[in-house]
Amino acid sequence: MRNTDLGILPFECQYANSTAELILEIQRDEFGFSITLADQPDLSNIEQYYQQGTGNFWVALNDERVIGTIALLDIGDGQAALRKMFVGAEYRGSRPGVAHQLLGTLLNHAKDQGVREIYLGTTDKFLAAHRFYEKNGFELIEPNIFPTRFPKMKVDTRFYRLSLC
Repeated sequence: MRNTDLGILPFECQYANSTAELILEIQRDEFGFSITLADQPDLSNIEQYYQQGTGNFWVALNDERVIGTIALLDIGDGQAALRKMFVGAEYRGSRPGVAHQLLGTLLNHAKDQGVREIYLGTTDKFLAAHRFYEKNGFELIEPNIFPTRFPKMKVDTRFYRLSLC
């Protein structure tokens, strides 16, 4: 893949099926989670769930194929949740830079929207994700200091915060 082939765009409904397929493939096939599309109603209504207030949802495309996703969910009071960050296995790592570009897009948007803090939850299984978040300034925090509006998932066992101020 050449970086010139990569585009990061706000989600549009034409990407709904390929977005869900990528996320489910990673969740089920790579990490062995027993999860379905029905277990994730946000994926069936991305526009209404994520593209509200300061939030948004982006897809990384390579030749019109969805290879990565990231979402910012507005949880109010200048706070947001980073959700649905997934990158296809062949596009991971520093060379393609897909994850960095997705996160950069989200952070630029969040700053432009006046978001002060971003929270995220992840699972113990996503070891590379832990390193990625920590290298990008997220600090590991105890779950009891999360905003009450943060939508915790039952698979979330590690929690992070990034201050943008």
